[in-house]
Amino acid sequence: MKKYFLIGLLFFSSFVFSQTQKIEKETNDVKVGLVLSGGGAKGLAHIGVLKVIEEAGVRIDYIGGTSMGAIVGALYASGYSANQLDSIFNEIDFSKLIQDDIPRRAKTFYERDDSEKYALTLPFDKFEVSFPKGISKGQNLYNLLSKLTNHVDEIDNFNDLPIPFFCIATNLETGKEVVLDKGYLPRAITASGAIPTIFSPVKIKDSIYVDGGVVNNYPVDKVRKLGAEYIIGVDVQDTLKSKDKLKTAFDVFVQISNFNTIEDMIEKRKNTDLYIHPNIDNYNLVSFAEGREIIESGVKEASIFKQQLDNLASRQSTSNEVIKNREISLNSNESLFIKKVEIEGNKNYSRSYILGKLKLKTPSKTSYQEFNEGVNNLSATGNFQGINYRFIHDENNAITVKFNVIESDSKMLLRIAAHYDDLYKSAALVNITRKRVLTNNDVASFDFIIGDNIRYNFNYYIDKGFYWSVGLNSSLTSFDKNVDVNFLFSEGLPVLNSQINEIDLNYSDLTNQVFVQTLFKRSYQIRLGAEHKWLNYYSNTVGLDDNNNPQTVFEDNNYISTYGTLRFDTFDDKFFPKKGFLFEGDFHLYLLTLDKDIDIKEFSIAKAKIGFAKTFFKKLTAVISTEGGVKIGGSTNDSFDFFVGGYGFKETNNIMSLYGYDALSLRGDTFLKSTFTLDYEVIKDGHINVAANIANVGDRLFSSKEWIDRIDYTGYAIGLGVETFIGPIEIKYSFSPEIDEGEWYVSAGFRF
Repeated sequence: MKKYFLIGLLFFSSFVFSQTQKIEKETNDVKVGLVLSGGGAKGLAHIGVLKVIEEAGVRIDYIGGTSMGAIVGALYASGYSANQLDSIFNEIDFSKLIQDDIPRRAKTFYERDDSEKYALTLPFDKFEVSFPKGISKGQNLYNLLSKLTNHVDEIDNFNDLPIPFFCIATNLETGKEVVLDKGYLPRAITASGAIPTIFSPVKIKDSIYVDGGVVNNYPVDKVRKLGAEYIIGVDVQDTLKSKDKLKTAFDVFVQISNFNTIEDMIEKRKNTDLYIHPNIDNYNLVSFAEGREIIESGVKEASIFKQQLDNLASRQSTSNEVIKNREISLNSNESLFIKKVEIEGNKNYSRSYILGKLKLKTPSKTSYQEFNEGVNNLSATGNFQGINYRFIHDENNAITVKFNVIESDSKMLLRIAAHYDDLYKSAALVNITRKRVLTNNDVASFDFIIGDNIRYNFNYYIDKGFYWSVGLNSSLTSFDKNVDVNFLFSEGLPVLNSQINEIDLNYSDLTNQVFVQTLFKRSYQIRLGAEHKWLNYYSNTVGLDDNNNPQTVFEDNNYISTYGTLRFDTFDDKFFPKKGFLFEGDFHLYLLTLDKDIDIKEFSIAKAKIGFAKTFFKKLTAVISTEGGVKIGGSTNDSFDFFVGGYGFKETNNIMSLYGYDALSLRGDTFLKSTFTLDYEVIKDGHINVAANIANVGDRLFSSKEWIDRIDYTGYAIGLGVETFIGPIEIKYSFSPEIDEGEWYVSAGFRF
């Protein structure tokens, strides 16, 4: 009995001792708060620090952050581990994220054509030039954060996140700091990170906000008030720079912004129990390309405090169990079933217009990529200062998307571009664009082009999204060029002296069109319309006009036609595509001429082009294209023949390019060409390419079967190209064995 009594007493004593220790540990449980400062790209060091905190087993109970600290802190608070954040940020292209770079495939054809013509766009309301409020509207960042936080998108109170969270923003009207701890999480953290001059201010309800770092870049006091007993602070903000390092206006702006925050840190550091300041002096706010190094600097600095973190973890009753290793993916093809779309905030732009730009019909199944492309396309119109949206899931995981759009106040734009090529020569373009001229969804645009040749292009378009839209345009094209008589005119010119091989040709084309247009299956554009065309070309080289002045007129007539076009274009870049498919088809039926002295029979011009691009080994791209055109019916009329040769100009009417030949070297009523190009991106946006093309050009090639008998014309080219903000700059050397001569092509700027 005594033996059993001693065993029972020992067991009871052990139980009491263990329970006493457990109660003592729970009583002494330390609530830990985490403060993450702003610092742009330097804020990636927060991820490295979080890795070490997790390894030590420290449980974070509260998080407060500013700017980049708000972004990292919000994702951590919503359930991501430090390693997951590391993976996420390593996949992000920050240059595209910051610049609101919108993929070409995301734009409708109208926005795509605009973006590939103008180098600079500025607000021009009341004929006064102004500047945007920021380089970027932050739409790409908002899209990304919405995807990453979709698992907590129904949480309105940030205290209900896996880790209670808040962030700091600055009210731009009052200059006061604002604690954002309620609302829609992605919108709150984009407001906190809206760095002035880089990102436009963010509107939430009736207030507009910018980066919280302007007033409070290290909100330690706010975290302490939440109930944190122990504060870990990570400080990645800039130090004051010496005068030799203040080289740009942005450097000066950052320096001025840091005056108050650096002084405030003296007291805030005293209120921090564990202060971690990574060594990132060699980086700046936009050093995202060095993200891996910055993250490692956070790991290195936090590891110095490993012992303190281990001791802190031992004083907590539970580890960081709120962080779930949820499976995450940046797979943009993840499917969404959208059953309904609700839109608020639109006054001037109709629901159908917005849905058309979003390329969204409901109910429908789509993907994150397609949805984001639609949002980006809506943003690319420039008609909206902000596009907020939120996914609401029902019990079947069907989604209602609630949009709240903020329309832009700007109605007028000034746009500028410049170009040089071997056909039109030098040209400068000034454009005035006016929106909402007669109706809410319309836009009027006028290009005035001056240089070696005077040209213009006027467009008016009423955009109704998925419904049939209406437009009209008028354009004048002109150039003068020395051309080979024998190639250019099939019937010869008896009025010319037989000793003359070349003449100076003055060419003008005035085209007026009215049309209807629509999109279908997201990526196809179909246009039907009527056209008036005045063609005039003459030469002052030989001949006499009625006043005995040197001039021979070859064409001076007006033509009326109907036409239809079909476009499908998924190329990721117009000039240096790396992937995608292209189809363009055009059919014109010429019905009559307005000149009484000329009677023409109906005839048609049909053209089509197919292209395909695919990248191998990341930087080597192959582009294959085939195109052709044919005149059908009617009497002989050289004016609508295909004039072929040259490179780098905007192809107008039937004036087509061909390596190995000068512009307008070849002509015929039938044209067939295939081109193969290999392009290697040597450095970012820098290309070297080689190309070969074959072609048949002549009269009635199909009826005579000459189109398939042999290849009449070949050409080869090697070139260098650079993508710049004014458009591509290219120089190419080409050679054709048929004429045993070389041609140099120079093209600079967007083609117009």
